[in-house]
Amino acid sequence: MKYLIQSKSKYYILVSKLLVLVFILGSTSCIENRNKTKINTQIASNVIKVKTKPIITAANQTEKYLPLLKNKKVAVVANQTTVIEVKSLPAGKASQKSKVESRFVHLVDTLLFHHINIVKVFAPEHGFRGKADAGEHIVDDIDVKTGLPILSLHGKTRKATPEMLEGIDIIVFDIQDVGVRFYTYISTMSNIMEAAAENNIPVIVLDRPNPNGHFVDGPMLKPEHKSFVGMHPIPLVYGMTIGEYAKMVNGEKWLQNGIQCDLMVIPLKNYTHDREYHLSIRPSPNLPNDKSINLYPGLGFFEGTIINAGRGTEFQFQRYGAPFFPKTNFSYTPQPNFGSKNPKFKGELCYGADLSKMPKLSKVDVSAIVDAYHKTPKDQKFFGKTFTIHAGNLEFQQQIESGMTAKEIRATWQKDVEDFKKIRKKYLMYK
Repeated sequence: MKYLIQSKSKYYILVSKLLVLVFILGSTSCIENRNKTKINTQIASNVIKVKTKPIITAANQTEKYLPLLKNKKVAVVANQTTVIEVKSLPAGKASQKSKVESRFVHLVDTLLFHHINIVKVFAPEHGFRGKADAGEHIVDDIDVKTGLPILSLHGKTRKATPEMLEGIDIIVFDIQDVGVRFYTYISTMSNIMEAAAENNIPVIVLDRPNPNGHFVDGPMLKPEHKSFVGMHPIPLVYGMTIGEYAKMVNGEKWLQNGIQCDLMVIPLKNYTHDREYHLSIRPSPNLPNDKSINLYPGLGFFEGTIINAGRGTEFQFQRYGAPFFPKTNFSYTPQPNFGSKNPKFKGELCYGADLSKMPKLSKVDVSAIVDAYHKTPKDQKFFGKTFTIHAGNLEFQQQIESGMTAKEIRATWQKDVEDFKKIRKKYLMYK
């Protein structure tokens, strides 16, 4: 009996020691894991800090271009996106807050503050303040705040005349682009470069990120379909900043008669083409947010059709519809609003599709326009006069009419896209 008690006692002691050992090893492992997690978190944090280094626009780098403008008579090509982001603490009691608020100052106001002699401002489509409808003619005006003359490049003339350029020593171009061929700001820039070259005036382009700069896709423009909504032989989405695009136009001698502009591009800081960039200011009245900008390449084709693409709603280029589409659970009624005084099917109930929840695209998706074509009754004229200039060629319309699928259509332009990428590569300033 005594032997059994002693054996049990030794057994319990042994078990207790083993449990203590397991606990110690477990604690050590937990400590090591916590340390590893801490180290990994620190590493990840450092990586994130590198990746999220803020993008600095060229306009914000005043030290790079102000010296070039001193003692010069300057013209600025500008709209509501032509701003410098300024960070400052709120005034008064609010200055006690730790949060720093961001605000924007127009480039024109900044240049005047630095005693730069601005003699006139050129305005693109939608005007200097960006409030006019798409395609609406803009008239010459006087800026109420500064008293500067504003000359329209989207009215009687879309290319500055020698008289309009008289007395100018240098031109500064700073407008936010969205990377789509039929978005007309790049046409305005090409015309300015051409007019400047013809009149021996240098041009400075202040670069801005391209929110659709992460891909190249879409039908190519053919020369016979050249217009103000497509001037040069590029795919619909060209994957370049506006500064890179300016260099390509100049380098490829795409200006009239092969003339070249005295061009300088002030580059961005911390930008790569695969970085997302959120636009805090609408680049135009009917591109209200990131989703509309990303869907714009595919839904912009509807501008040349009978179909409404969200104009007259707060979801422009995020939906499409018509009163004659089959009835669905999704419907909306276009009404006049900011940037769209007379939307298609004003006041009529439209059935269609809501694309506002779609994932971010990295291609030109033409499935919406193919779908809309097949839902349109034959007694309705689907294609308008401007469709081919939006497409840049006649083939795209023919492909839709022949019954090709969206996938089949996209396959037809891939060789052209790959050929363009070889040209594009020569002028890229960023990875």
